[in-house]
Amino acid sequence: MKLEEEIKQEKFKSEHHKLMINLLFTSSWLQRMQLSLLRPYDLTPPQYNILRILRGAKGELLNLGEITSRMIDRSSNTSRLIDKLVIKKWVSRKTCPDDRRQSEICITKEGLKVLEQLDKPIDSITEQFHFLSVKETKEVNQFLDQLRNQNLNQTI
Repeated sequence: MKLEEEIKQEKFKSEHHKLMINLLFTSSWLQRMQLSLLRPYDLTPPQYNILRILRGAKGELLNLGEITSRMIDRSSNTSRLIDKLVIKKWVSRKTCPDDRRQSEICITKEGLKVLEQLDKPIDSITEQFHFLSVKETKEVNQFLDQLRNQNLNQTI
């Protein structure tokens, strides 16, 4: 279905404005799909993102700043999110021996099991893109990278 039909808007200020709305709408659509898969695990997308970051660290301890810098949504309260994951025993947090103000964080075996259970369902979302060729997919990724890089110096 076209964006105009989805949001019941016939005209946009420009094609560039339509692109912005389309990106926001599509992002929200993807988030809703992800939420429906995470809900049975009582897991939010930012918490899931943290678990994936820690799994990707392959056992390396990460501090709060490192995790935050790798997150998709960097406005999240990472510390609070990690506290909730610690309560679920999916993440462990230790005081850094070199700087007691810092914490070292890693994923637990239980956290890895949760991610393993979610891998296939989350992959089903990725399959939504398989109608595109690999070449087309690379082009879309390049366009999105260009868009973000073009606006790196602009602050909002």
